[in-house]
Parts: sequence; C-alpha cells; structure tokens
Amino acid sequence: MSEDPKGETPKLSQSKKLPPNVIWLGIASLFNDMSSEILLRALPLYLTGALGVSTSIIGLIEGVAETTSSLLKVVFGWFSDKWRSRKNLAVSGYFLSAIAKPILLFTTSWLLPFVFRVIDRIGKGVRTAPRDALIADSVTPELRGRAYGFNRALDPLGAMLGSLIAAGVLYGIGGFDKDPSAGLDSGVFRTFVIIAAIPTFLAVLLIVFFVHEKKKHARDAAAPVKISFTGMGRSFNIYLVILFVFSLGLSSDAFLLLRAKTVGISTAEIFLMITFFNLVTAVSAYPAGVLSDKLSRRTIILIGWIYYAVLYIGFAYAETSLHIWILYVSYGLYYGLTEGVEKAFVADLVPKESRGTAFGLFNGVIGIAALPASLVAGILWQSYGDHAPFLFGGGLALLASIMMLFFRAKKFEIHK
Repeated sequence: MSEDPKGETPKLSQSKKLPPNVIWLGIASLFNDMSSEILLRALPLYLTGALGVSTSIIGLIEGVAETTSSLLKVVFGWFSDKWRSRKNLAVSGYFLSAIAKPILLFTTSWLLPFVFRVIDRIGKGVRTAPRDALIADSVTPELRGRAYGFNRALDPLGAMLGSLIAAGVLYGIGGFDKDPSAGLDSGVFRTFVIIAAIPTFLAVLLIVFFVHEKKKHARDAAAPVKISFTGMGRSFNIYLVILFVFSLGLSSDAFLLLRAKTVGISTAEIFLMITFFNLVTAVSAYPAGVLSDKLSRRTIILIGWIYYAVLYIGFAYAETSLHIWILYVSYGLYYGLTEGVEKAFVADLVPKESRGTAFGLFNGVIGIAALPASLVAGILWQSYGDHAPFLFGGGLALLASIMMLFFRAKKFEIHK
C-alpha cells in the first residue's frame, strides 16, 4: 500500500489490544531506564563537581559513547535480520549494560566512567535495533504508533521512578540543604551505583522468560540481507539525511543539567526536575503514537523538532532557576512527541524483512552525528559561554524542520 505526500498512515483496525511481547518489552524498558536515569544523570554532576572534569571532556565521553552505540545498532540490526533472532540479541545487549555498572564503584578519574559509558552503550547498540524490530514484528501496521508510543511511555516512567529514588537518597542525607554549586560526593555516587544495579538485571530476566519470538519460516530468510541504503526506498533515505542535520545539534542532555547548575539549582532539585520531565514524556508518548496512527507521522515529528528548537533557544537565554525548571519540564514533551513516532515512521518506510537493518541505519545516522554534536557543544561552552551550545542546537533544529516541511516524496513506500 502507499501513502500520499502528506504522509497519511492507515486507519486503525478494530483491534487495539497490544500483544504480550510489546507489553513485556515495555516493562523491561521501564526497569532499565529506572537504572540508567540514576547513573546517567548523576555521572556528569559527579565528574564536574567532585572530580573537576571539564565540559569538553564530558562532551568527548558522551559523544564517543553515543556514537559507539549508534554505529553498533547498524551492525546488530543487520544481524537480527540475517540470523532471524532478535530476542537473543536484545537479551545480550541488556546484559552487557547490567554488568558494566559495577565499574563505577572504583571511579577516581574520568577514565573509568568513560569505560563504563562505552560498555553500557555497546549494550544499547546490541539490543536497540533488534528490540525495535521485534516490536514491529509483533503488531499490525495499524498499531505501530500505539506500540512504539507505549514503549516510549514506559521508558520515561521508569526514568521518573529512578530520579525519584535519587532525589529521595539525597533528601535522606540532607541534599536539599547543600550548596547548590556542589556536585555529588563519592559516597553518594557509589550508593547510586549499587541501587541502579538491581532493576537492570530484572530487565534481563523479564525478556528471557516472558518475551517470545515467532518462529521464522525458511522462505522468510531466503533473500540475502545487506547493510545498505539501497533497496530501502527513496523516502527512507531522504528522511535519514534530514535526521542527520537535526542530530548534529542534538548534544547530550548532560549539558542541560550543567546549565541548571549555572543558575543555582541544587543536585537534589535537579533530580526532582528530571522526575517531572519524565512524567511529561510518559504522559505524552502514548497519545502521540496513537495520534500518528490516525494522522501524519511526519507532521508530528515536524512539530516536535520545532518545539525542540524553541526550547533550546530558551535554554540559551534562561537566567533564573524558574526559567530552567519550566524549560526542562517542558522538554519532556519533545521526547513524547518524537521518539516513538520516529521509530514507527521507520517501520512504515521499509520492507518487513529489512526492519532490523533499517532501525540500525536510523540509529547509526544519529550516532554519527552524536560525537561532533557533543564535542562541539562542549567546546562552544568553554569558548563562548553556556548559552552557545543551545543556540547552535536550536539553529540546526530549525534548519532540519524547514527541510522536513518541504519533504514531499511522490510516494512513500509503506510495507506491511
């Protein structure tokens, strides 16, 4: 079937029930993000506050880690198509991230956090494309937006629980009364590492015992699978070019937390702020996915990107803690609008037998941009001030939005 130039997607079928695979993968994402939120938000605060690491080093760590993750998504997305075994790769990826966390207990400089981030992101690179393809394999085209929206809603719900746990730990040790400019000390950080190790192993067990992959018939694997942009369709390739432009301004969210520090927000308050940010994402992701099944995914992505640009420009000129609170909590809507819908859009544009590869290419493009995006953000911060990386990111987001606005393929090759 085909889609008109406006990007209309098929109407909903009468059955709106999500299959067990989608539900259990969502719950696993919840547990994993509960763990990740505690560590990934605390790490830049610990590095800069307790160890005195510069923003350029933070940018290097984040950029290398995310690029490693995204490039591996290309490889393992392809493997999931070639081997026709998505579940095993998803389990392996979650397990790698789980065993990486104890490394942080021995942190005395930025080197071990760098090793942790790389191993953790390798795990993400191994699992993400196979997991996303597994979701697409488990639902009909009419429920894709709903399925990805559900998965993206449980991600921030887990992150919200993680940030609440972190805020509770800080409150218990008097973190709300400390100097706002202070970072995390080593004792608190190690407590976070121990707490975060538990839910990530639960995520592994959930997928092992409750997610079931459909048996593939021989004819399903008959065609050779290649890592290639050819055969994916013109619309998919154009979309990746536009996505690359947007992602060049998509620096690590670690810079948002460091920006919060510049206006005097304490570490404990930051985790509370993150809690509300994740609540907004969780509440908005599922409705955005449902809406994309009814309307145009391209339009919803465009709205999300323009919204991102406005918020980033706002971060550049924020002067008070109230400004940062409003902007950061509102930032959750950007993730709710875009993350699940972007993945559903990828599933729309490529053949079924190439979904794993397509998700890998999609994430690979983001990853190629991640290293320069975070490196440039760190350098701009050090050279021109804390407003510079946000003006840069907002400007590129506006440019990508204009490109998406004029994205008019004659035919979107949508495959069931």
